[in-house]
Amino acid sequence: MEKIRSAIAKARAERDAAQAGIDTPTPPRTGPAFVMGRPAELDVASPEVPQADAGFDTIAANWAALPVTDLDADQMRRNRIVSFVRSTESTGVDMMRTRILQQMRDNNWRRVAITSPTSACGKSTIALNLAVSLSRQPDMRSLLLEMDLRRPSLARMLGITPPLVDFSNVLRGKADFAKSAVCYGGNVAVGLNGTKVRDASELLSSARISNVLSEIEATYAPDITIFDMPPMLAADDMMAFATQVDCVLIIAAAEKTTTKEIDLCEQELARQTNVMGVVLNECRYIGPEANYGYYG
Repeated sequence: MEKIRSAIAKARAERDAAQAGIDTPTPPRTGPAFVMGRPAELDVASPEVPQADAGFDTIAANWAALPVTDLDADQMRRNRIVSFVRSTESTGVDMMRTRILQQMRDNNWRRVAITSPTSACGKSTIALNLAVSLSRQPDMRSLLLEMDLRRPSLARMLGITPPLVDFSNVLRGKADFAKSAVCYGGNVAVGLNGTKVRDASELLSSARISNVLSEIEATYAPDITIFDMPPMLAADDMMAFATQVDCVLIIAAAEKTTTKEIDLCEQELARQTNVMGVVLNECRYIGPEANYGYYG
């Protein structure tokens, strides 16, 4: 872990130097050919706080106009959305939620991307669990946006029929967010895709993407926006989009994800945005110190 921390610190120093216009030696490549430094003309993350251009009543009306969905308990259990029902299992998700919110508030961050080194690490499961856990925060509004455009899965996992309009069409500026979204609990909106997108990387790196996201935030004034991203090493989609978020959470799968994969993802992401941390998912063996049953 010390090696990873050093690599992240070095990448951040290079990023800061690039912003200040200071030339730094090019580090040796340790990964595949797509590994690149941050383009000088791009901003790092989106430090500005989303500004709602509508009043409180208008924003409330925008939320009230979203299609409402109910979630089925059996469907949630089958897809490991453990935060749907309060239990000892949901306690871990709630603790993760609280730590994420604390870190984001401390840094004035609003946008968090969730990715993984490779597929099948459970990133969409973690994203949905986090969104459902946030629905129990009545004073907060949250967005979950499906950005894994090549393999959309959120509607299937939720057990609902996706809206006729894909969220990708919202990103293209061809549709309103409300036509691609469903609302759960009155304070969590999920932008969904029903079909795969072939030009995902080009779409996520397009010039319009920043304005589209700002418009959504101005309309719904979310406290936090979660982006369910594709696996980092499966395509260049995450790298193409990284400058649009304030921070990234990496999901690693126990007994599957290697330290080298995590190291590579952290180094590359740290060049463009803030790496919040790594979540180890799918652990089969958990020590007694992780038992919160007393409080369940």
